[in-house]
Amino acid sequence: MGMLAAFGLSAGAIFVAEMGDKTQLVALSLASRYRAFTVLLGITIATLVVHALSVLIAEVLGWAIPLDWATLVAGLAFIGFGAWSLRGDDLTEADERRASSRKLRSGLLTVIAVFFVAELGDKTMLATIAVGTQAHWLPVWIGSTVGMVLADALAVGLGALLAKSIPERAIRVGSAVVFFLAGTIMAAQGLRLVLGS
Repeated sequence: MGMLAAFGLSAGAIFVAEMGDKTQLVALSLASRYRAFTVLLGITIATLVVHALSVLIAEVLGWAIPLDWATLVAGLAFIGFGAWSLRGDDLTEADERRASSRKLRSGLLTVIAVFFVAELGDKTMLATIAVGTQAHWLPVWIGSTVGMVLADALAVGLGALLAKSIPERAIRVGSAVVFFLAGTIMAAQGLRLVLGS
């Protein structure tokens, strides 16, 4: 896969994964307490770190698992992300407490810390790993970060308008459909490679 295609795939996958995700809700919550620029800068920094870890994990998995099996697993993971999207992702009480915490003197450090913790093990981190097993780490890292920041910027900037005009269920279903389609295509390609070898 070429660098531009890897960038586009990772940016698109993460943008879709973030729609209606818990970390997008965290971004909305943080935006009610801090300036939009502070929230977006904090999200960018936290995402760069978490997704660097994601592509590192993907690189290790890429060395350990043959490409045909990695493609099959990534496709199945995307189908799982589709189911995860349909189920929805709500803020827990712990997420709300972290988002409302003002223990750190700096709003930027608070946003970074809260978003970093919320993103660990989240659907978007796992989706970055899945895409990272298919392509070079650099465009996946940059693309996944861009996709995340764009989705959260949309939430921060248009959150109130979107909440009124687009039902949350429609966003979840749309996100799930995209994941199901991409996952089915990837899984079929991986299965074909596995059976062909």
